[in-house]
Amino acid sequence: MKKLFNLSIAVTLLYALTSLFYACSEEADCSLTDNRGMIVCNVCQIDPTLGTAIKDTLDSLTITAAGTDSIIANRLAEVSIFSLPLRYAVDSTQLIFHYVRKVTDTVVIRHTNKPYFVSMDCGYQMQQSITGIRYTRHNIDSIYIANPEANINGTKNLEIFY
Repeated sequence: MKKLFNLSIAVTLLYALTSLFYACSEEADCSLTDNRGMIVCNVCQIDPTLGTAIKDTLDSLTITAAGTDSIIANRLAEVSIFSLPLRYAVDSTQLIFHYVRKVTDTVVIRHTNKPYFVSMDCGYQMQQSITGIRYTRHNIDSIYIANPEANINGTKNLEIFY
């Protein structure tokens, strides 16, 4: 009887220690791979008196991906800041900016795509960096690259001057 009692205590202790061990193990934090890096664009204009960049606002803006039926931003009103994704599979992203009165500008963003390993549980994340920009000048005056690295924290990447 005493051996049975000791055995049941030993099994109970073993179960408690095993439960404690698994309860303290770390779970994978995949928050870095949950969000896709975006480029943040500010709408700007040059102050003619000071010659410096100041924030501007567009009345209306729709952004589509060239060669697809994807609408990135649909009928944004009073736009002063917006975010854009970059393509993973190729090294350039071509976007069409649609303004009022059927005027459009095409913006081609050249970028690098560098995958980096996060963990076995989370997989990989893509680091994207802007290497150059070409654009039409129907409404856009110029585009300045403020920060070439796409990110998830809202840091300004491009200043688009109208």
